Amino acid sequence: MKKWLPIASGLATGLLAATVFFADFSPGNPGQAIADNSKNKTNAEKVYVPFGEKDEYYLFASGGHSGQMFIYGVPSMRHIRTVPVFSPDSATGYGFDKHSKEMMGGFTWGDLHHPAFSETDGDYDGKYMFATDVGNSRAAVMNLETFTVKDIIDVPNTSGPHCAAFVTENTEYMFLPTRFAVPIGREYAPLDDYSEKYRGVMSAVTFDEKNEELNIAYQVALPPWSYDLSDAGKKVSKDWAVMTTYNTEEATTNLEINASQADRDFIVLFNWKELEQMVKDGQYDEVTGQKMIFPEKHKGGMYLVPVAKSPHGVDVTPDGKHFIASGKLAPAMTVFSFEKAFKAIENKDFAGERNGIPIIKYESVMEKEVNPENALGPLHTQFDDQGMAYTTMFISSEIVKWDPKTGETLDRVPVQYSPGHSVAAEGDTVAPDGKYLIALNKIAKDSYLSVGPSHPESMQLIDLRGDKMEVIQSAPVNPEPHYAQMIKADKIKTITVYPKDEKNPDAVYSQEETRIERKGNEVHVYGIAMRSKFIFDAKAERPDQIEVKKGDKVFIHLTNIDFDQDITHGFAINGYDLNIEVQPGQTNTVEFTADKAGTFPIYCTNFCSALHQEMTGYFLVKP
Repeated sequence: MKKWLPIASGLATGLLAATVFFADFSPGNPGQAIADNSKNKTNAEKVYVPFGEKDEYYLFASGGHSGQMFIYGVPSMRHIRTVPVFSPDSATGYGFDKHSKEMMGGFTWGDLHHPAFSETDGDYDGKYMFATDVGNSRAAVMNLETFTVKDIIDVPNTSGPHCAAFVTENTEYMFLPTRFAVPIGREYAPLDDYSEKYRGVMSAVTFDEKNEELNIAYQVALPPWSYDLSDAGKKVSKDWAVMTTYNTEEATTNLEINASQADRDFIVLFNWKELEQMVKDGQYDEVTGQKMIFPEKHKGGMYLVPVAKSPHGVDVTPDGKHFIASGKLAPAMTVFSFEKAFKAIENKDFAGERNGIPIIKYESVMEKEVNPENALGPLHTQFDDQGMAYTTMFISSEIVKWDPKTGETLDRVPVQYSPGHSVAAEGDTVAPDGKYLIALNKIAKDSYLSVGPSHPESMQLIDLRGDKMEVIQSAPVNPEPHYAQMIKADKIKTITVYPKDEKNPDAVYSQEETRIERKGNEVHVYGIAMRSKFIFDAKAERPDQIEVKKGDKVFIHLTNIDFDQDITHGFAINGYDLNIEVQPGQTNTVEFTADKAGTFPIYCTNFCSALHQEMTGYFLVKP
């Protein structure tokens, strides 16, 4: 009994010390979350998520020219997943297996911009994520049950859909306007014919949720300008959408000078329901196999609103009554009224037209200009749960909080450095959360350990809950954070394993079903992966061997029969430059030609068990 006294005494002393030094004596209920008591916490405590607990939000950040989507937890800012979308990824085998290779369409990179969640009644529903590829004019959709890309579509007649992706209130459409004007069909035309033969085409893309497929409903042949950012209306403006333009001067060289001559560019204001009806009524031309609306001859549904030159973001307020735009080269944010715009359209209060599109008089739709003192380079605006606006200031490197109703500047906080976009917690929905905002900074030149001449970009988490905005966390990010979306974690319902698909002819769910079949010069392998072995033909003397002839076309259909979460297997053939991933319950296919004779080990590339090293086999190719 005596030997327990020192132990008990030590425990008591340790408990007392821990209580004195680490206990939280601030007011609050026992077990209350850190976030709920934020005023009394250090910044480290505000972003700390204890082991066993999870972040409150997912952050989906665009990966720019990496072609990937980066997933973070908020408030911890921990990077939890990289999802390949437009670029191959050897870690997951994306771009190597049959399905993703076909979706990639032979491209080896992409420039991922402006992710957008699917919506129901103007709120994120947590089902799908959309994104666009500026580099190769594509659009993609990701299923959020599995965080995997389900479809990629090439967008014809366009070049660089930078303005997207922003979806309408119930995901009826995703509109993809183009950044670069080109002749329709990419036909050759000299730049001297730019104004006559070039166009900035906008595509109305629909999503078939049942088949998880993207399709083009129709296109609009816009003037040959650059289309930058867009947003869909909400509530009273739900049938409308807005997008910014620059280079309305239609310059063709030295754009940094020549595309900034006019005092104003335009916001394109369009009624997508009216455009939809025009298509139903046959008011379009058939061009390159697409239904194309030409505003010069198909009148209606589209209007131009003058705005400060070279605007970037255009953002609809949560109540759907206003849209806010900022000119990069003018220090003011302009608040426009949808109601005033509707009246101006009804009264035909126009000041001419461009390419058949009426120009609404600026004073007829503008409600106020907001010019915070010494704030330079306004780009993008997000909103909180009180309807307050937060605008990134690219040149003065800060976030400015202001009231769209009065134009009053309420607060400002410096960031490091040059924020392009920002994202608030559900900040572009009808019901923002108002807790956090993240500045997506283009430059972070002295913030982190040096990695050479090129520095990482930066994301900074800003707490909106106190009397003043406060940067509480900085995190380096892979290139390049063009835009992001932040969603409540409980809205996303992931699966833990793929369900059995008995209708899949390539799937096998037992060892007895495994087999290797030859069909002419094709070899089809119906195999399984399980802890800790491959079985390609259970009846063979060596069930983990595949033998083919040089020149054979090989199809390996592999099913992971470990129906247990996080038991993912990889499949690689040493020396054959391929690797795929097979998640629990999933069937995946890799297709290739056996163009090298010899002996090539097969192995599992994804750690799966204590005997992971023993999970091997052989791929034998006869000369």
